[in-house]
Amino acid sequence: MSGNHYKGHEVSCCIKYFIFGFNILFWLLGMALVGIGLWAWSEKGVLSNISSITDLGGLDPVWLFMVVGGVMFILGFAGCIGALRENTFLLKFFSVFLGIIFFLELTAGILAFVFKDWIKDQLNLFINNNIRAYRDDIDLQNLIDFTQEYWECCGAFGADDWNLNIYFNCTDGNPSREKCGVPFSCCTKDPAEDVINTQCGYDIRAKPDSEQKDYINVKGCVPQFEKWLQDNLTLVAGIFIGVALLQIFGICLAQNLVSDIEAVRASWVPPPLIMRRLPPQCSKKSSAYYS
Repeated sequence: MSGNHYKGHEVSCCIKYFIFGFNILFWLLGMALVGIGLWAWSEKGVLSNISSITDLGGLDPVWLFMVVGGVMFILGFAGCIGALRENTFLLKFFSVFLGIIFFLELTAGILAFVFKDWIKDQLNLFINNNIRAYRDDIDLQNLIDFTQEYWECCGAFGADDWNLNIYFNCTDGNPSREKCGVPFSCCTKDPAEDVINTQCGYDIRAKPDSEQKDYINVKGCVPQFEKWLQDNLTLVAGIFIGVALLQIFGICLAQNLVSDIEAVRASWVPPPLIMRRLPPQCSKKSSAYYS
């Protein structure tokens, strides 16, 4: 009999192929996000001038695709190949990496709850920095417009935050036609309008405050975001708990598979040594030699 022998231990095919199938989806999705990010940078000419990555004063939304896609690609690769090839190193890397992400998420959640005022100030600073860079990047512009439209807000704490932008500020030396205005995403929506009026915010901040609220959303995005969180606290908490449980479940499955693989390897028994029967003439010679 030839081959390897195992005593009572087997690798669970259900766990193995569940981890493989689940992570191959993450792997493919991660590659897709990274591909979209590289395509966006290519369209903006960033790939031909790498130094321009740091030129934008605000957030480049492409970074979200690259970072999230990169993390998903690494996790998906480690989990997929580790499960398929029964590679304990990749499986351990997968579970440790997933554990680090879970720990960072938990730490960020605790810090956000404990230092709410500091987080609020940082969010205000972050939004104002992006307001300054509003016209510098089309992706950032679209992100800000989407945020202001979705939460029906304008600026970080009010429409006057748009004074930070060189195109919208109300200084006498500003030659821009958008002087003392706001982006169209700040305007209140008229259900009767089929086409968006992109000039609806022109000169709006030159009007008295009492009149501005008839044309634009005067509430800031920070308080509107806080209100949205309070109104959707159950949904947000449910999403975070669901993601956390999914991560813990993935770590447990990976560790279970590692234990199965190591148990099988530990119980490996080499094939028995089969003695070859000697021919009769050899046996006679051996008898004569010892006689």
